Order: sequence, then structure tokens, then C-alpha cells
Amino acid sequence: MTIIDPSWPRAGVWLAREDPTPDLTVVGVPSSRSSLANSRADLAPLEMRDRLDRYSTFHGELGVDFGNVTVRDLGNWAVSEIDPIPLIDELSGLASSLPDTKLKIFIGGDNAITRPLVAAQSEDLSRVGLITFDAHHDVRGLDDGPTNGNPIRGLIDEHGLPGRNIVQLGIHSFSNSAAYRRYCDVAGVTTMTVGQVEERGMRDAVETALGRLDAQCDSIYVDVDIDVLDRVFAPGCPGARPGGLTVRQLAEGVSRCAAHPAVSAMDFVEVDPASDRDQQTVDVMAHLFLTAVAGFATRPS
Repeated sequence: MTIIDPSWPRAGVWLAREDPTPDLTVVGVPSSRSSLANSRADLAPLEMRDRLDRYSTFHGELGVDFGNVTVRDLGNWAVSEIDPIPLIDELSGLASSLPDTKLKIFIGGDNAITRPLVAAQSEDLSRVGLITFDAHHDVRGLDDGPTNGNPIRGLIDEHGLPGRNIVQLGIHSFSNSAAYRRYCDVAGVTTMTVGQVEERGMRDAVETALGRLDAQCDSIYVDVDIDVLDRVFAPGCPGARPGGLTVRQLAEGVSRCAAHPAVSAMDFVEVDPASDRDQQTVDVMAHLFLTAVAGFATRPS
């Protein structure tokens, strides 16, 4: 039995409001056909929304109630059956046609969606910044087409995103190769491992990244690949490994990014509900999504 308590507003009710002039747009991008591993990440947008009534609109640690944030959930784009190559143009076109709001949040889906969604930010990516929270560099070769293992390489090699405009946070120890690290170094990508983030602190790492990109870019896109977490927190992420970030560390980074006025879009990707345990990772995705909304609510009006 669900008890209706007007003093305990639910996040699911907030998301369903359909404000006519929203500051925040939410879109589900149910894609997983580009995944290198067998994945049903396409199920995640609906699964995550189904969990939101378990959460309130009040972030007790920040002291922020985001219930007054105007929002419109546009539902899921019908892209789950589109093959990887045509998906690039389809998603870029859909993203380009979205109404102009202060922040757009995309709920994936696998990490392959990041490439077309970033590409849609501008016809000239030289002034677009990208922060990734990710275990992986995502710069695998492009010979086999677009996958969730090469969105960053695709953006650099085929869309013209300068490597100097990319900051990767939370790179894992045994989830990449020396060749991929060299590619990032040559391209000018800034990378910080889990250990380096811990040494500096998430707050400093994120604020440094935001400050630098804000100085050289007109807008910043934030890609939150949930496999950046330690696998104990994210059993439903096929790419998660031991030794990753904690949920609290990632949540702090997500909140600070969403609070920054230069951040125009974010995605949350790589959760496979079919391989999850007791919806643990879906709940993590929901927590991070709501943390982003709470961070957004702290932006100066």
C-alpha cells in the first residue's frame, strides 16, 4: 500500500508534472545495440523512472528541495532497434531539435549515445567541453563502427572535438591499455585516475576541470558512465571493476557539475537492469540523477 503524504513529496510525481516552460528537460535514450558486451541498457530509462517514487525531492545533506525546479520529461526516444551507424545521425537530429532549456539530462542506454549527443551541441565543437566520469578512455578503434567503447575517439577523429576540451575523471587501473592512454596523451585529453581523484579530492578535481573548460568553451557536456564506480556499488554495469569510485564520490562530482551554469547537458549511461542485483544499480542511477537535479537547483537564478 502506498501512503500519500503531502509533506513527503515524491521525486516520481515531480518528474511527471510536465511544466510548460521547463528549465530542465529529461529524455530517455534506450539504446544498447552498440554495446561490446551483451547488455540490456535499453531497459534502464524506464526502470529508473519506476524507482523514483521511493525517493523524495529533498537532498538533506545539501539542504535543497528541488520540487520547484520546472521540468518536462519527454519520455523515451524510439531508438532501441536502430543499428549503430544510423543511430549517430538519428540521435544527433533528435537532440538538435530539443527545446532550449538550461539543462538537458539524457538517461541511457549505453555509452554509445554520448557521441551523437555531444555532436549535437554545436556545429562547431571547438567551443564545446566534455567531462567524463568513466572507468575507460573509450578510444577503441573505429574500424568496426560506433560502439560504446569508442565514443570519445569518434568525437575527436570524426566530429572534430579537440582533445584539449576533454577531461576524463575516474579512469580505472586495469580497464584500458597503454596504447589507448598514449592516444589520449597525444590528442591532449586530460585524464585523472581514481587514485588521482582521491588524492586531490573530488571537489577540487571537478572544480578545476569546470574552471578550465569554462574558460575555453561556450558550453560543457557531462557524461556519467556509472561503471566508474567500484563494482560492489554497480553490479549491473558490465564494465565496472574493483577499485572504482564510491557512490558518494561520484555524487559529489555530479552535483558540482550540475550546479555549474556552463553545463548544458548530462547523460547517465551503462546500467543493465537485466544483470542487476535487486535493482541496486538502477537505484544508484536514480540517486545520481536526483543528485544532479538537486545540484541544478542551487544554480543562481
